[in-house]
Amino acid sequence: MVIEIPALMFLAVCLVLLAGFPVALTLAGVGLLFAAIGTIMGTFDASYLAAIPARIFGTIGNETLIAVPLFILMGNILERAKIAEDLLNNMAQLLGSRPGGLGVAVVIVGALLAASTGIVGATVVTMGLLSLPSMLRAGYSPALAAGTICATGTLGQIIPPSIALVLLGDVIASAYQRAQLDLGVVNTATVSVGDLFVGALIPGLILVAFYLLWILLVARIRPQLAPAIAAEGASLPELFSALLPPFILIALVLGSILLGAATPTEAAGVGAVGALLLALQRRQMSWMKLHEIGLSTMRVTSMVFLILIGAAVFTLVFRGFGGEELVQGFFDHMNLGPQGAMLLVMLVIFLLGFILDFIEITFVVVPIVGPILLAMGFDPIWFGIMLAVNLQTSFLTPPFGFALFYLRGVAPPTLTTGSIYKGVIPFVVLQIGLLALLWSVPDLVTWLPSVFRSG
Repeated sequence: MVIEIPALMFLAVCLVLLAGFPVALTLAGVGLLFAAIGTIMGTFDASYLAAIPARIFGTIGNETLIAVPLFILMGNILERAKIAEDLLNNMAQLLGSRPGGLGVAVVIVGALLAASTGIVGATVVTMGLLSLPSMLRAGYSPALAAGTICATGTLGQIIPPSIALVLLGDVIASAYQRAQLDLGVVNTATVSVGDLFVGALIPGLILVAFYLLWILLVARIRPQLAPAIAAEGASLPELFSALLPPFILIALVLGSILLGAATPTEAAGVGAVGALLLALQRRQMSWMKLHEIGLSTMRVTSMVFLILIGAAVFTLVFRGFGGEELVQGFFDHMNLGPQGAMLLVMLVIFLLGFILDFIEITFVVVPIVGPILLAMGFDPIWFGIMLAVNLQTSFLTPPFGFALFYLRGVAPPTLTTGSIYKGVIPFVVLQIGLLALLWSVPDLVTWLPSVFRSG
């Protein structure tokens, strides 16, 4: 019976979350409840709980995770600087006169926002407020318009600088070191967030290309679903003026990381300051807005770190009940081999994305299965990007896809929830297609990091 307790813990978390309880409190509460029951029954060593304070201070003091509030701050500033509005207006004027042109403009602007902010919610809400009314007025299919905006918003999950990659990078680094120790290998090389940023560049661009090709294909086959709009045509100076600020910011943040001039945390600080200067230059900043930005950043950061702490408590108790041995024994019993084990984990994570957020999956599931899979010989950067793309689908899969909720909150009542769900299905298929491509051609992920490392 003892060996089944870790499975019961995981089931309890899913049931409590489905009941609507807060994620962070659910993770910590379930962990402590099972620890108390196990201590009373004599099946759990209470000394494991003595490591909780060290886990909490380790999470808060983690230098890599300092990039999280800084990237959130940068995204909040850019959201209020009306950069997306100028970009979308100019792109729509440039491309909108062709069938599907407005949808293409939305994807391009969304990709630029993703590379500037790395925040999914901010991108979906901003694009929903700016582009959804225009697309519906132009006669776009409600499902296509909603799906395009939701999917484009999730590009911030894979295109660096991405908060998801920052969180995932920290977990992958720990899992890789643990896997090396389990193999008896003394390896000073590690995996950094910068490695994941570099590895995500090509997959992110491929996904953008997939989205663009899908919209153009729909416009070609059924132009009535993505009609052209009356566009005057943007002037080159106006377009250049709209494109220059985000490109400068992207170059500052990503360029400094790729060239090795700054760590992701340092680059996040540069990006936050650059975003603030950009907002001041555009006269889009006031003390009231700065106050709102500070409060918003504090709320989101507190939410993220509270979930991290709750996940740390849960995984500590999970390991205390022999959860890792249970998972390892399951893989050994199934005799799937490395490829089969990886496929099974990817399938489980995809299904968990229907009910769990990417943060819970990153900090509860990945630390458990990561060392096991990495010990089988998978490249840690490839493994991290595969997880990131898989977790990206969690934003689009009902019933708890956060991108769906974000758009539902700003969409007009005429746009039904059914249209939103229907619209995201092709984009989920495209994301799965990207996973299949990266599985078949791992060099799409590993080639660029190897170039920068050798350089």
